[in-house]
Amino acid sequence: MRAVLIIGAGLAGLSAAITLAEGGRKSVLISSLPAERAQSVMAEGGINAALDTYGQGDSPEKHFEDTMAAGCGLADPNAVRAMTAEAPEIVEKLAKLGVAFNRTAEGKLDQRYFGGQEKRRTVFAQSSTGKQVTAALIQRARYWESRGMIERRDHHALLDLVMTEDGACAGCILRDGHSGETGVCLGPVLLCCGGLNGLFGKTTGTVQNTGGAAAAAFAAGVPCANLEMIQYHPTTAAISGKRALISEAARGEGGRLFLLRGGAPWYYMEELYPKFGSLMPRDVVSRETARLCREYGQETAWLDMTGITAGAFEEKLADLRAFCREFLHLDPKTAPIPVYPGIHYFMGGLYVDALHRTPARHLYAAGECACQYHGANRLGGNSLLGALRGGRQAARTILAGETEDDVLSPPEQAAAQWRQKLREIEGRGGACSCAAGEQCLAQTMRAALGIERSEETLRAGAEALAALAEELRRGRDSRVRPEEQLALERRVDLAAAMTESARERKESRGAHWRRDFPERRDADFQKTTLACRRDGKTEIAFAEIPKEEST
Repeated sequence: MRAVLIIGAGLAGLSAAITLAEGGRKSVLISSLPAERAQSVMAEGGINAALDTYGQGDSPEKHFEDTMAAGCGLADPNAVRAMTAEAPEIVEKLAKLGVAFNRTAEGKLDQRYFGGQEKRRTVFAQSSTGKQVTAALIQRARYWESRGMIERRDHHALLDLVMTEDGACAGCILRDGHSGETGVCLGPVLLCCGGLNGLFGKTTGTVQNTGGAAAAAFAAGVPCANLEMIQYHPTTAAISGKRALISEAARGEGGRLFLLRGGAPWYYMEELYPKFGSLMPRDVVSRETARLCREYGQETAWLDMTGITAGAFEEKLADLRAFCREFLHLDPKTAPIPVYPGIHYFMGGLYVDALHRTPARHLYAAGECACQYHGANRLGGNSLLGALRGGRQAARTILAGETEDDVLSPPEQAAAQWRQKLREIEGRGGACSCAAGEQCLAQTMRAALGIERSEETLRAGAEALAALAEELRRGRDSRVRPEEQLALERRVDLAAAMTESARERKESRGAHWRRDFPERRDADFQKTTLACRRDGKTEIAFAEIPKEEST
């Protein structure tokens, strides 16, 4: 039986590989960088699980209700219920693997408040939870690697998917980043390739998550869902041409947002939303911050952490404080931090069902590249949980269903088709610049898909992307490999699908806020936005949200 090809070595990929190994199935963990440098390492605040450490009456059911409410009715209820039900066991397993979660004086797993949740539900390891969890899973993966059940191929990039004539996935084409050689690998494919940061440039995530793997799947006819749902984190800071995340943990421990009004601090979220204050869901905080900064003519808001005790800084926020001192050149214990909303997370992605199957047979997706758990807005603390649970569930589905080697396609035929695509690019007569195209793509997407959108901004973005796509396909950039130009062309197509999805959703819901359609319209738009690429054109449609199955 052929090994499962996992694209991406972050938490979703690691979780899947370990689960497959435990079930007796070998996998190949393929990534452009080692797992130690995956974006999962950058997650700071924590992971949600209804452990009820503080006796507040929390439960998986309440976690389910909060997640569905934050997602504004667009999340798959079957997937969300399974995720919230498994969360306590997932966290307990992580603790047994050695994750150094903070604990109470009684030795229980400590929990903090996070946005949109009334309960202390977020388990954390200081303010570097992602790093701790990733390290623990890497160690476990090495155990299975030593037993021949996991093969790691760092510094490899997915160039294309191998698809059969009837639309099934038979494997993928990879390039070795060291040797430059390309080759065909056959077997079922699980995409755990992260979010679409590379389409926007300046985000809180790594631009190593280019969106290229998802774009290759989209080009192969795999639909994407809810691409317009892009989360802006309320508290990011500008450093070195990107946005640095100031974790929600800061507000969970008592940090307060303010603007200057009449020369004095105005804690606007506490006045506008007295119940949750600065811990309202992220889409609400981001919109209010952007709106008020515009109205009051201020470039940033301020995050006031000076009221947090020295003990809380030392025990729970030491990493965040060290980051601020090193990169922002200020101490948050004594001075407020200038913050503004920045692109942080992509709720939309490849369309999968509750079992993490895409519509293409033998192709699966999990983690941030898949659309499922978060709907129109993600709760803080649910990203690590969704990645871990998603990788685990995708592996379970493969173990239960992938029993025959019926996904095979002749490697020679796949290689020949790939070479033909590259020859077509090499044969073009005109010239173009992929570097300029990358810059144009990022600038266009940030302008079109901001915190607030309108038909005017979205149409301008769509027109700019159409012009860019035509320019790239008309010429050849001799300074880059043909496969790199093809990847950029596909990413532009995926970006155009994001813009068109936003144009078609003529309402405001969660992270998608339109000035020209400010009301939420459940009768027409409490549905999943589907984008599909067929015959060189992108089609946008709406699909009903899955009904919750009785248990």
